Amino acid sequence: MANEVVETIQPAVVLLGLGIGAALVSRACKLNPIVGYLVLGLSLASLGFADDFSGSVVATLAEAGIMFLLFNLGLHFSLGRIRSEAANIFGFGSLQMLVAGGAFAGLFYAFGLPMEFAVIGGFAMGLSSTAVVIGLVRERAQEDCPVGRAAQSILIFQDIAAILLLVAAGALGTGGAMLPALGAAGAKALVAFAIAVLFARYLTEPLFRLISRAGSSEVYTATALFIALAAGWATGMSGLSLTLGAFLGGMAVADSRYRIMVQTEIDAFRGLFLSFFFISVGLAINPAILVENWLLVIAAATGLIVLKCGLNVLAGLANRWSVPGSIQLGFLLGQGSEFALVLFAMPAVAGLVEPRLISIFVTAIAISLAVTPLVSNLGRKLAGKLRAGPPDEKMAGDDAPVVIIGLSPSGRAVADALAFNNVGYLAVEANPEQFETALADGYQVHQANPADPRSWDALGMGKREVVLVATGNTEISRELTPLVQERLPGITRMIALRGSDAVEEFTDLGMLPVDVTSAHGIELLVDSVFKAINIERKRPVRELTLEEVALEAA
Repeated sequence: MANEVVETIQPAVVLLGLGIGAALVSRACKLNPIVGYLVLGLSLASLGFADDFSGSVVATLAEAGIMFLLFNLGLHFSLGRIRSEAANIFGFGSLQMLVAGGAFAGLFYAFGLPMEFAVIGGFAMGLSSTAVVIGLVRERAQEDCPVGRAAQSILIFQDIAAILLLVAAGALGTGGAMLPALGAAGAKALVAFAIAVLFARYLTEPLFRLISRAGSSEVYTATALFIALAAGWATGMSGLSLTLGAFLGGMAVADSRYRIMVQTEIDAFRGLFLSFFFISVGLAINPAILVENWLLVIAAATGLIVLKCGLNVLAGLANRWSVPGSIQLGFLLGQGSEFALVLFAMPAVAGLVEPRLISIFVTAIAISLAVTPLVSNLGRKLAGKLRAGPPDEKMAGDDAPVVIIGLSPSGRAVADALAFNNVGYLAVEANPEQFETALADGYQVHQANPADPRSWDALGMGKREVVLVATGNTEISRELTPLVQERLPGITRMIALRGSDAVEEFTDLGMLPVDVTSAHGIELLVDSVFKAINIERKRPVRELTLEEVALEAA
């Protein structure tokens, strides 16, 4: 029994170890780890080890990586954001698919390929890689800039289109009629969306409030995993995509004040499992095809990238985007898709053309995934040269400059002053009871644990100007100081102290300590925050007491 377990998990353990090495080498070469994973998979396939990693364990972990990626995407798309981004999702997204997918479909048909393959294969080529693009967007902190938001919106529509293509391919394999099958899939997707909306509105907050009171990080982790996997399982059981369910599961949590905590738990699994997916893509490349048809493979990969970028730019221009914005977005989406790899692997689709052509398409898509960072960087540089301003200007109102950790009386005083001056802040509270109290009092607060460095990315700490520790817990600040100095060297760190004993110590640690128990201590703390963000503080006009009114009258 033990030997069977060892044999079952061995491929995953080996790939995990090799993946760590590939990621480290990629970082040393200043490349995206995705490139390292793809090269690793191709190298293993070239050495004849592809079959050793073709088991169900690796395939399941790879699928889980895509599900967690879509769950994370859903966490950033609340219902309010979907309403605000509807024009991009359903307008720009459908336009891009019509231009790019339609052009590839027409090209395939012009080359004499069967109509069924031309339609399914052509629109499959119009899809872009959610995994690669979202990874690049997150790495570049472009989630909230116009190009990043548009890319995410288009990818959402593409995921919907991919589901329809998978249904169409399935109907093709059974000989059934496509239109009824597509209609049934659309109805199921609407039902799934409605369930996600109801869950978000009535169940999310009570569920996480109950979990928060349990005070167990293990329960948080289990709940986050359960929502991501269960939502994907539910849509999969209904005949839809697992990734659609994962996205809807994330969307159901997006409006919750517990989102940061959930995102922190999911991020650790997302990066791990995605490595299995990209290594698997590299393993799927047939080395023999590369050797025998290398010129044709290079031509196909080059043609895919050039045509896709050009068609995406045309779609951007047709959507009334500027030339620089269209170029940057077009090059960012200029690769093939993981969904296309799935479609071309389906017997009903692959059986329509000769096997060599399918192998060439799969290899060309894999190459396009590998060079996406280079292609997108080229588009970014071209766009930057054409723009009068910076290439990735943020939208107005983005990224609050101040993070307040702990809504103690001093933390609340700072939050009140910032709000009065119309300065954004992000307040986080780890204590469940204090979190609920602050929430009831009307503060814009999230429950998160900044003592866990994994939460810093979700909190966007690298984008902030000031972080104020107002929890009263000084020990954690001492322990985290070396890591903060390494990862967040440019941020101003303040701490509210209850007494003057540790002022000198925290000054030596590079923090700005303020004794809030001293005379006018809280006012000094508030003024220090405004000074750090270089904003002149406006104070509310104090109402006169009755005695002061009498004196004024006299």
